[in-house]
Amino acid sequence: MRGTPDVYAVIGNPVAHSKSPDIHALFAAQTGQDLLYRRLPAPPDGFAQAVRDLMREGGKGANVTVPFKLEAYALADTLTGRAKAAGAVNTLKFVDGRIMGDNTDGVGLVTDIVRNAGVSMDGKSIALLGAGGAARGVILPILEQRPKELVIANRTFAKAADLASRFAAHGNVVASTFEALQRPFDIVINATSASLSAELPPVPPLAFGAKTLAYDMMYGTEPTVFMRFAGQHGANARDGLGMLIEQAAESFFAWRGVRPDTLPAFAALRG
Repeated sequence: MRGTPDVYAVIGNPVAHSKSPDIHALFAAQTGQDLLYRRLPAPPDGFAQAVRDLMREGGKGANVTVPFKLEAYALADTLTGRAKAAGAVNTLKFVDGRIMGDNTDGVGLVTDIVRNAGVSMDGKSIALLGAGGAARGVILPILEQRPKELVIANRTFAKAADLASRFAAHGNVVASTFEALQRPFDIVINATSASLSAELPPVPPLAFGAKTLAYDMMYGTEPTVFMRFAGQHGANARDGLGMLIEQAAESFFAWRGVRPDTLPAFAALRG
């Protein structure tokens, strides 16, 4: 007789759209792991309480999405090296009443771009739009791919400058305003939350060229406003479903010690 399944959740606001439960259900079936994974919406001021409630109910871990990745970092009792580097957490593991914080966003993004999309980052010029928790989580993994430059653009230049200085020892990373992106980049990554509200970050058309990969960390049934805008200016656009699947696989491995095959999840969700 099987015991009670281990419980996991994705915590965010909003979270109703999240495909994480579908992905982890596929991973669990594929690997024979007995678990339940659910959506757990939290009010803007209720993240820590949602985590505590999940732990009290016997939860084993959680994924964290917008806008709580910085709060998750502050809440964790211990942090992995990549979470410390990011200053943001998207994966929580509960062990003996303590909260372990990890960040799998960066490896998810890089794996999707380099392996799944077949686009190398080595020697490339990359623009990263946004300087919040989503951006923080991917900077070090991007720099580990040895790009020629990583330009962090944000509405508030000071936030971009702070991030650039934080990672300056790891590669050629500089800060910028959106308006200053007046040349084509090899890769433009939208790490802002604009797509959640069907808005376009103020990125100039000249940031895109015929060989640009325009990558939106968000995903949906239709191309995002950012993807359509980039495509209208010659870029090849890709949404963040692959990043979501790959970071989920890394979280699953951190929780269960088993690494799932991501291709079936891709096929199922795209189908």
